[in-house]
This record gives sequence, C-alpha cells and structure tokens, in this order.
Amino acid sequence: MINKNLPKRIITSLFLITLLYLMFSFTYILIISLIIISIVSWIEFHGLILKIFTKNKFKTNFLKQFIKALSLIYLTLFSAIIFIGITQVELNFKINMIYLFFICIVSDIGGFSFGKFFKGKKLTRISPNKTISGSIGSFILSLILVPFFYYFIKQFNNPLDLVILTIIVSLSCQLGDLFISYLKRKAKVKDTGDLLPGHGGLLDRIDGMLFAIPIGIFTWNFLFY
Repeated sequence: MINKNLPKRIITSLFLITLLYLMFSFTYILIISLIIISIVSWIEFHGLILKIFTKNKFKTNFLKQFIKALSLIYLTLFSAIIFIGITQVELNFKINMIYLFFICIVSDIGGFSFGKFFKGKKLTRISPNKTISGSIGSFILSLILVPFFYYFIKQFNNPLDLVILTIIVSLSCQLGDLFISYLKRKAKVKDTGDLLPGHGGLLDRIDGMLFAIPIGIFTWNFLFY
C-alpha cells in the first residue's frame, strides 16, 4: 500500500510546493489559491461535522450551525493572516513566513517517513497511524532547518530562540494533524476527501498549518521580536 501511494504522494507534494512558490511570487495566484483553499477546506470540514452528528445521532442543530460558522470564520482569518504575511514588502517578514511553511512541510515529511521506517509504539489512540518515532522524526527534520535559516533570519541573535520557535511550530503542526485525525475517527472516515492523490483531501494536507502558522506568527512577534 505504501509503495502504491508513494509516487502519487510525491507528485502531489511537488505540485503543492510549486503552488506555494507561485503564491509567494504572484499576488493574484495567492488570492485565488486562498479563496479555493478556504472554500474546499470548509466543505471538507463541514462533511466531517455532518458525519459526526449523524453517526452519534446528535440532533442539536444550533450547535451544528455554530461549529460550521466558527470554522468558516477561522478559515477566513487564517487566509487573511497568510495573505498579509506573504504580501509584506519587508523581505525579512517573507523569509519568516517561508520558514514557518517549511517547518510544517518537513515536520509532515519527518512524521510520515520516520513513522513508516521505524514504526514502533503508537503515539495515541486518536490516530492509529501516528507513532512516537514519527513524532520524534517531525522534530528532528524541523530542527535541521535551523542552521540553514539562521543566517537569513536577522532578528534572532540567539540560535536557541530559533530552536524554541521551531519546536513550538512543529508541535503545533502535529497537534493540528491529531485534531483533524480525531474528527476523522469520530466520523469513521480515512480522509477528509480525495482531491489530492496520495494525500486525501485538502484539509488533510493543511490541517497542521491551520494551527502552526498562526501560533508561529504569534510566537515570533510577541515572544521573540
């Protein structure tokens, strides 16, 4: 199963990295992409909520509508944060944003590759596929970025601050992944969708970023700036 999906996963990942590059390079691609990402992610999240309420036979319509509205507001704010961060004129701010995205990307790669290679004890019952080795791999690969970006990120006089930020963002990314995994487990589905070959739904791909990017920006500006 791993070998069958791996080529699709790699091709999709290359497409998404290329799209991310174009989002940083062209404002109109950034706007269109954020709109599509927000709408599709909300639809996928909405689908999970419907399945959870149906499976549990929970008929509180007000709570259902509240969760849907809250998720839409959050996705809108998330898109606004990304737009403001990427369109900043200051080069250092753009490099900061690139670094946060890279942490999320390599954290996911580390979790997937270390988890599949080393296997070992499960991390939590929430997601049976998540292992302790995978979590450690997420931190390790994320921390490898520190020496490469330390030279470019001028506002960090102490590399330890960058290490702390990296750990916080990687942890947030993993928690975001676990949160969506928890919802999928409740809804009794494997993926949030099938839009991205080898990855599942769009929400499956950005679940960690939804937590990690805002937390990373908050940490950067209020703790280390």
